Amino acid sequence: MPADCLSYKETNYFTSLILDYLDQKDELKEFYSRFPTLENFEEQFREKKEFFTAEKRKVLVQELKQQYSKLDIPEAVSTNIEVLLKDSAFTVTTGHQLNLFTGPLYFLYKIVSTINLASALNKEYPDNQFVPIYWMATEDHDFEEINFFNLKGKKFKWNSTQAGAGSDAVGNLNTEGLEEVFQLFSAEIGGGKTAEFLKELFRKAYLEHSNLTEATRFLANELFKEYGLVILDGDSKALKKEFVPYIEQELFEQVSHKNSVSVAEKLNKLGYGIQVNPREINLFYLNNGLRERIIEQEGRFYVNETEISWNKEELKKEVNEHPERFSPNVITRPLYEEVILPNLCYIGGGGELAYWFELKEFFEAVNVPFPILLLRNSALIETEKQNKKRKKLEISQAELFLKQHELINRKVRKISNIDIDFSPQKEHLVKQFQDLYDLAEKTDKSFLNAVKAQEVKQLKGLDHLEKRLLKAQKRKLTDEVSRIADLQNELFPNKALQERQTNFSEMYLEYGSDLISTLIETLDPLEFKFKILTFGEK
Repeated sequence: MPADCLSYKETNYFTSLILDYLDQKDELKEFYSRFPTLENFEEQFREKKEFFTAEKRKVLVQELKQQYSKLDIPEAVSTNIEVLLKDSAFTVTTGHQLNLFTGPLYFLYKIVSTINLASALNKEYPDNQFVPIYWMATEDHDFEEINFFNLKGKKFKWNSTQAGAGSDAVGNLNTEGLEEVFQLFSAEIGGGKTAEFLKELFRKAYLEHSNLTEATRFLANELFKEYGLVILDGDSKALKKEFVPYIEQELFEQVSHKNSVSVAEKLNKLGYGIQVNPREINLFYLNNGLRERIIEQEGRFYVNETEISWNKEELKKEVNEHPERFSPNVITRPLYEEVILPNLCYIGGGGELAYWFELKEFFEAVNVPFPILLLRNSALIETEKQNKKRKKLEISQAELFLKQHELINRKVRKISNIDIDFSPQKEHLVKQFQDLYDLAEKTDKSFLNAVKAQEVKQLKGLDHLEKRLLKAQKRKLTDEVSRIADLQNELFPNKALQERQTNFSEMYLEYGSDLISTLIETLDPLEFKFKILTFGEK
């Protein structure tokens, strides 16, 4: 299958922070430990080996077996779980929300990047073992972010009215109400072997599992089980017991706030902005359908907007007896991951890496190894027909990523039989006015402002004429303009990256199981390029 690449910069969809990280700019090097190259992983796993004890491995493996107890564990997954008992075994991790039916396509790209990095490391370091981990964000409570997916331009939404939707951790939500979504989805995709597979996948995931955590585990396992992907839910008493010392540091010393605020400010001064503003305490209290932040006032600790409170000794007792009730937020969840996993690398999107860059000093303060940070793969999937249409319209791959009005204006100018570029006239006008400025300087300087006003007026006039002429030419070239717009709208739904809008099921309907196997074959997480994948007819 043909595959081409663009630099991330050429796409115009990535921030200066991510572009500078990929270019390994000196000003960013203090915010991460090691850049993701195969040779840098050796030092990383030596460092992690010293930190991650045999006892931690036993706790992790026992918990994973418990979490998989309701599934038939695929052989590749079972092998990867067992191997984590060895001190030569390490993980690479990605995390994602429990989006309905996986949400946008980049869910697949994240996991494929993780599987492929683990595979590359296994080849490079055959004396070690590397396991891909998908961390389910079961403790998030923003229901509105995860309760829908887009298919063929339509939004399929789970309108749950159950108590806890929007306040409880989403992983605890029961799957009530998804029968209606299933019926609408089934009607939309029609019949055929692939459609029936997708219907059965949705039905088994959401109508045969009682909560969103188990539904998502089943779904991700079905899609990736042959690749040995291990799926982890961090909402676990056994795992959080390992995190108790760090919970206490966070509550009583506010260690994350003290060690990340100044880092965020540094990034801001460098022009990158602040991705996350740390709170003084970066933990939630999670219990009985509630997930609400913890605040401290005058030595007493409160659960925001509730009557729950403790003094220091009472809170310490609560942490040690019920660690499962303390839920990390975006600042402390990365630390939790690195404490309970023998992890070497976190793989995420640009926004995720941006908040990880704020955390290195925090990790150093609590003596936990900071992982290598890797930007997940990004891709655009097109059909052969779309690729041929692009070539016929003489649109380069980079031009596809332009704003639509820029793309159309550029193409209209190119295919027009008249020159719609007034740049020479504007340059000539500027030169003429320079002579007038010289004349005013020699005679009466009070005329300089009048000359300037006239120059601005006439340049604006030329701009106006140019736009009118371009608009008129667009009308004459309506067919070409329409075909350009149609092609870009197909590939960039809602004028956004395809991977952030389209659900995998839309592609799976077209390409079947070849979709995931092709992504595994073609996406190289260490290539640092935006892929354009051209799929043929199934």
